[in-house]
Formats: sequence, C-alpha cells, structure tokens
Amino acid sequence: MSENPDSIGIAVLGGGPAGLTAAWTLARRGRRGMVFEAEGTVGGIAKTVEFEGFRFDLGGHRFFTKLRQIERLWEEMLGADFLTRPRLSRIYYNGQFLAYPLRANDVLRRLGLRESMLCAFSYLWSLRRRGENAETFEDWVTIRFGKRLYNAFFRTYTEKVWGIPGSEIRAQWAAQRIKNFSLGRAVLSILGLGRDHVTTLIEEFRYPRLGPGQMWEAFQRRLDDLGLPVQLERRCSSLKHDGRRVTSIVVGSNGGTEEHAVDGVLSSIALRDLVLSMEPPPPPEVVAAAHRLRYRDLCLVALMTTEEQPFEDNWIYVHDPGTRAGRIQNYGAWSEAMVKPGTTCLGVEYFCFEGDEIWRMSDEEAVELAKAELGRIGLIDPAKVFDGVKVLVPKAYPMYDDAYEEAVEVLRGYLEGFENLKTFGRNGLHRYNNQDHSMWTAILATLNLVDGATHDVWSVNVEEEYHEEGEAVDAALSFDLLADANPTPRERAARDGDQELLNLS
Repeated sequence: MSENPDSIGIAVLGGGPAGLTAAWTLARRGRRGMVFEAEGTVGGIAKTVEFEGFRFDLGGHRFFTKLRQIERLWEEMLGADFLTRPRLSRIYYNGQFLAYPLRANDVLRRLGLRESMLCAFSYLWSLRRRGENAETFEDWVTIRFGKRLYNAFFRTYTEKVWGIPGSEIRAQWAAQRIKNFSLGRAVLSILGLGRDHVTTLIEEFRYPRLGPGQMWEAFQRRLDDLGLPVQLERRCSSLKHDGRRVTSIVVGSNGGTEEHAVDGVLSSIALRDLVLSMEPPPPPEVVAAAHRLRYRDLCLVALMTTEEQPFEDNWIYVHDPGTRAGRIQNYGAWSEAMVKPGTTCLGVEYFCFEGDEIWRMSDEEAVELAKAELGRIGLIDPAKVFDGVKVLVPKAYPMYDDAYEEAVEVLRGYLEGFENLKTFGRNGLHRYNNQDHSMWTAILATLNLVDGATHDVWSVNVEEEYHEEGEAVDAALSFDLLADANPTPRERAARDGDQELLNLS
C-alpha cells in the first residue's frame, strides 16, 4: 500500500513490449500503476504502422521463444489471430541470392567450388586459434569461422547495421546473436565432415495477423480492463528523488508538464535517457558514462507495388557493399492481411545515425533511392511501385562499441542505489534482446520491485549459445508469477480469470 494518498502507484515508463509486460505483471499482482508512452501508439519499435490501407513493421518482428510462459501469454492475447508462418530468408552476396540459414549445396553452387574451398580452408586454418579470447566482433567470428567467411558473410552487413568497423564492436554482441552452427555446419558439409541439415534454427514462427502492433494493442486493452491505463503522448522528462527513492515523475503533455507522485518506477526507456532525467542529477562520472552510450538509428522506407509476390522470402539480408539498404522485408509474405489484394508492401531498412544523409532525405528522395536499389539487384520492377513512405526510428539498437560495457556497469551501480526503481528491456538494459527476452526481463524486474525478489535481470540472454537456450530458460521455470502467500481480493479475482496462463510450476 502507498503511504502517499496522491500517488498514482507504480509508474511504467515506455509502452513497448517490455513496458506493457511489466504493466501486465503489475495488474496481475493487483498493484496500482500507470504506463507513460511518449508516442501516440503502443509497441515502441515493435509497433505496426498503418499507411493508405497497408500495414507494416519497423523491420520484421517474428514471435518465437522457448519461454513457454511468454508463448502462452501471446496466445492468450490474440487467440486465432496469432498465426504460424513458414520462414524463408536469403542473403544477397556478390550478385547471388543464397538461402539462409546457409546450406552447403547452395553455397557450393552459388559461390563456386574454388571460393567455397577457400572458405573451407580458411575455416580449418582458424581452428588453431580456437582457444584464444576474443575481445571484438571481428576476432570472435574470425576465430570460429575464418577470415574469408568473416569477409563474405559478416563484415559488410554488420558494418551496415552498426556504422563502425567490426574491430570496434564488442564480442558480446556476436556471442549473443550469431547462430554459429549455421555457418559452421555449412562449412563442415562442404568438406564432407558433417550433415547438410540445420536442426535448431527456426523454420517457422508465430506472427499476429495484422502485424506486431496488434499484439501490443491487445495488451493495452487488457490493461485498461484491469484498471492500469496507458497514457499516450506522455514523455517522461525527469524523475525526482531523495537519493534513495524516486518520489515523483514529470511528464510532458500537450505542450505542458504534469508531475505525479509515485510509489516506484519501472523503466524500459533508453538507459542513457533515464539516468540523465534524474533530478537532482547524478554524480559527474555517472553523467559522463551515460553520455558514452550510443545508439544506432533506423530509416525504414516502405514501398507499395502492384507486384503481388516480387519474391517469396519473408526477408532478405543485403551483404552487398554497393547497396546502402541492409535488409528488405516482404510484408505480404508475413501476413496477407497486411496488404491490399493484388499488391504487396516491402520494407527497405537503412541503418544510420540521426542526421545522416538518408535520415535527412525527403520521403520522395528516399522512395526513389529504395526503388532504384531493389531494381538494380533484381528484386522488383521499379515502374510498378505506386506509393511509398519513409519512417524514422530513433534509438533502434543499443550499440556494443568499445565504451559501452564499462559505461553500463557505472550506470547499473548508480541505479542499484534506488530501492524503488528498476530498469529492463532492450534499451533499459542497453542490450540487444529479442522481444521475448525483453518481456522476460520486464517480468523479473517487476517481481523484484513489488515482491522484493532478487532475480538477476542482467543475466537474461548473455549465454554464449543460441540466444533462446541456456540459463534464462532454466530460471524461467523456477517460480510462479501468480504465486503470493497473501493475495489481495483484486489480485485473487485476476488470478481466477487466468489460472493457467503463467503457471510455471
């Protein structure tokens, strides 16, 4: 119970997947609170944009997880509208389209025997370094796959995504995100030392019929029903504190500001922004660490074309240094309900920094660039594109540069001094998590705040294996989200309506 009758309860900052999951957990626990989202719609980077009768993601957002509790939650929210879709993706490299995950026979056919064997020998040569400790992304990949495979399948795309050389990206990102068995098994198959079959990469995925935004809009409605409202166009500008507890937050609204007394804060906003919003300000060394955190931005160009199926893939990675686009989504292949009959919508992704040329381009210029690039590599007929729009996505990806690790440790130490403030999610932890793990960190952080639990939010998805396996799943099975020795009447009523949804026992 709050000691302050004017308190709104617990403020949740951010209405993306992590923030909404934290709010849902609060509601399920019978706690008062309110969500504050800076934009006009929920979903964050996982929202769905609507334009002239088309719907598209800000990049593709597959729903896949080995956390069965998260999957049940998704299914509960959408029911029959939560589709199962086949996965098809390729890499565009050196004028060729290669199936991804890589298949040995396809690599051999597309690259030719000579280049394939050179890649294989480079891989074998790399085995002599297998015991070395890798500090950078480039070292991590080269040690495991060889320099030639790194140059062929990692360098160009990775440097497009991050805007810095692979030698400046920390190895943690590679360990977290790369499915090493894909390339490794392909190479072994070329050498005749392994089977040309990938058993652990996902061959299908779940997806909302109307795009990922449909999921988060369902969360928003459920929260409204449970009495925990989502306030849109409310950007948090400061968190006032006494050095031990956050006492109130200030949010911008309609050109003015509102101050709300709070019992606690659950934050999924960018870690840098959270720390720099503290009032009084943190010590100078903490402020300096916050400023050292960097983010990669995204410019998405959506193209509407009368080619109903210009290609079958859900998405294509562009490993071509002569093409500025990094990835291309085919939304009609994700769900037919996203597009108008007889047409499709393509999402052309340009990774950038705010202020770069692509960021400053007009919609018309960006659409022309995307049309020309996709036409040049043979994916579309530019003449059949009849409309398009550019969408800017700031702070899309937290950067793993050579300064981030030390900076995050400083900020983490500072924030742990506040007993009623918890941070989580992709930007809240400055960690490139998928949405299932972001949601899981939200659940753990919320339980830490409301129950005094000690779950290690920072350990989720740090294992150096396939990013859906490891310690996080084991930890997920060790507690019951709905368990409480002394439930309130409101909490008991909520549980009665959902006894099985997150039963982790």
